[in-house]
Amino acid sequence: MEDLREKKLFGHPRGLTVLFFTEMWERFSYYGMRGLLVLYLVDDIANGGFGWSQVEALSLYGTYTMMVYIMGIPGGILADKFVGQKKAVMIGGGLLVLGHGVMALPGEMVFYAAITLIVLGVGALKANISTMVGQLYKQGDPRRDKGFTIFYMGINLGSALSSLIVGYVGQVYGWHWGFGLAGIGMLFGQIQFMLGGKYLEGIGELKKSESIEEALPDQSVHLARLKQNPLSIIVIALVAMLGAYVFVDVSYLFGVMIIIASVFLGVGINIYKYELNKIERDRVVVLLISFLMVIAFFGAFEQAGGLMNLYTDQKTDKSVFGWFEMTAAQFQFFNPGFILLFGIPVAGFWAWMSNKGKEDSALFKMATGNMIMGLGFVLMVGATIQASGGNLASMWWIVGAYLLHTVGELCLSPVSLSFVTKLAPVKYGSIMMGLYFAMTGLGNKVAGLLGESASHFGEYEVFAGIGIFSVVFGLLLVVFLRKLKKLTHGAEDIALES
Repeated sequence: MEDLREKKLFGHPRGLTVLFFTEMWERFSYYGMRGLLVLYLVDDIANGGFGWSQVEALSLYGTYTMMVYIMGIPGGILADKFVGQKKAVMIGGGLLVLGHGVMALPGEMVFYAAITLIVLGVGALKANISTMVGQLYKQGDPRRDKGFTIFYMGINLGSALSSLIVGYVGQVYGWHWGFGLAGIGMLFGQIQFMLGGKYLEGIGELKKSESIEEALPDQSVHLARLKQNPLSIIVIALVAMLGAYVFVDVSYLFGVMIIIASVFLGVGINIYKYELNKIERDRVVVLLISFLMVIAFFGAFEQAGGLMNLYTDQKTDKSVFGWFEMTAAQFQFFNPGFILLFGIPVAGFWAWMSNKGKEDSALFKMATGNMIMGLGFVLMVGATIQASGGNLASMWWIVGAYLLHTVGELCLSPVSLSFVTKLAPVKYGSIMMGLYFAMTGLGNKVAGLLGESASHFGEYEVFAGIGIFSVVFGLLLVVFLRKLKKLTHGAEDIALES
C-alpha cells in the first residue's frame, strides 16, 4: 500500500501543501479581522462602530494581539502532553470558525465572546501547525528551511488576499460583512485540513512515550525540585509580588497573568537545571536571547495594524495617482504583497551570501531584520514632517515604510521559526514554539503601548524612537554574534553536514 506521507510536490512532502493552505486560510481570517479591528472600534456608533477613543482602541488591539500569541504556550502544552499537534490544530480551527462566525454579529458582549474564541483558537493552532511543518522533515534535511519559507509564503498569501478583499468589504459594505467573510475563509481552511489528513499520517501524533502518565512528572517531583532550588523560589516570589502590585494598581488582567507566569517561570528554571544537558541548556539560552529580538521586532512591526493604520486613515492622502482612493485597511496589503514579490529575491540573496562564505546565520539575519525595520520608521518620520500643519502625507511614505518593514520581516520571521525547531529540546518542541509565539504576542502588546503613547508624545517622536531603538538593538546583537553562535553548538551546521 502506498505511503501517502512519502508523496512529493515540487520536491517537498505533500503534507506541506495541506499545512500551507490551512495556515493560509487561518491567516486570511486573522489578518482580515486585524486590519478592520482598530478602525471598527474608533468608528462612530451611527456607522456601526463602537465610538471608542484612539487610546482605548489601541489598548484593546495590543491586549488582543498579545493574548492571541501568548495562548500558544498552553496550546503547546496541550499538544505536547495531551492530544498531539494534529488534534490541537483541529481544536483550534474549530474554535476559530466559531469565533469569526460570532464576530459577524453585532453587539459589544458578542464582540468580547468572539475575540475570546479567536484567542483560544489561534493559541491551539498557531504554534502546533508550525511544529508539524518541522516534523515533515528528518533531522538535518536541507529542505527544512525552504519548507518553512514556502509555509511562510502561505501566511502572506492569506494576509494579502484578506487585506484586499476583507478590508474593502468591511469598510465599504459594513464591518460585520467583513468579519463574516473572514470567518468563511477559516471554514475553508478547516475543511481543507480535515480532507488532507491522509498526507499527515504520523505527523503531529502524540507518541506513546509522551502519554500523560509518563510525560508529566509527579507533582511531588516538582515540589521536591523547588525545595532543592532556592533560585526558583526566589524568582516565583519576586515575580508574584510584581504581579500583585500590577493587579492592585495597574490592571487585573496583567496582574493575574504575571502571577501565573511566575509559577511557569519557576518550573521552567527547574526543567532547565534538571532535565536538560549542557548543549540543550546553551541552546535554550540562545533561543531566549533570540526571543528578545522577536519582541523588539514585533513591537515595531505591529504598528501596521495600530498606529500606522490610524495614521493612514486620518492623515494620509490615499489617492493612487488620482485614479482611485484606497481604504486604510487595504494598505495592509502592501506588507504581504511585498513578501510575495520579494520573498524569493531575499532568500536568493542569503543563498548568495552563504555560497560566498559570508555571514548568513539565523542570528545575523534576525539582527539585520531589526535594523532594516528601524530604517522603515525613518520614512514614517518623513510622513509626519510632511503632514505637519494640517497637510496630508503622501501615501508613498507609507508604502516605502511597508517595503522596508517587509524586507526586515523576510530576514527575521521565516528563519526564526526554523531556528526554534533546530535549537529547542525535542521533548519541549511545541512548548518552545508556543513560547516563541508568546514573545510575538508580547511584542504586539508593546506595539499597542507605543501606539497609545503617540497621544502624549506625538507620532513624530514615537516613530523616531522606534527607528533609533531598532537600529541600535540590531547593531548590538551583531557585536555579540560570535559568542552567541558558539552556544548553538553547530545546530545550524547539521543540515550542511547531512
